[in-house]
Amino acid sequence: MPDFAEPLARLINEFKRLPGIGQKSAQRIAFHVLRAGREDAKQLAQAILDVKDKLGLCTVCNNISDSDLCQFCRDTGRDPHVVCVVEEAHNIVSIETTRQFEGRYHVLHGSLSPLRGIGPESLKIKGLVERVGQGEITEIVVATNPTVEGEATAVYLSRLLKPLGVKVTRIAMGVPVGSDLEFADEVTMSKAMEGRREM
Repeated sequence: MPDFAEPLARLINEFKRLPGIGQKSAQRIAFHVLRAGREDAKQLAQAILDVKDKLGLCTVCNNISDSDLCQFCRDTGRDPHVVCVVEEAHNIVSIETTRQFEGRYHVLHGSLSPLRGIGPESLKIKGLVERVGQGEITEIVVATNPTVEGEATAVYLSRLLKPLGVKVTRIAMGVPVGSDLEFADEVTMSKAMEGRREM
């Protein structure tokens, strides 16, 4: 790595710590910041600080929010009887882009992973059980990732919530639209067959 002045080298190292940013990308971003005006740099620094200082978790669903309730929990037009459970707050974006789901959300902030020491007590499950216990929710849509951890979390939630009298459903999984069947692996094809429906 070429030698850079200490402040620039430090900035490059900070950018390299970001996910998906390697040495070359970190250098490009750092040089962009260096070339930008002082006001642009101040705005970037302030935006980063604002994310840390002004955002917290919704008191109902654990989504990222700048007030006690997130935009989805505040929205009276959304169906309070159906709650979609996701692993992370950024998963909500994928669901919202479909414009199909009109219910509310619950963010777990992770998935069960005994090998990494993440058990039910490490996740935001207690609040979900309390929400179901209030009696307004009729369906929980489990939208955890199609990984070993996501599947384990889905099974755990199903076993925990069904005895409370709520319908628990799982999002369908299988072959992506526009894909070719010859490239589908065994697990994906198995999920596609399980999730088949009448036409």
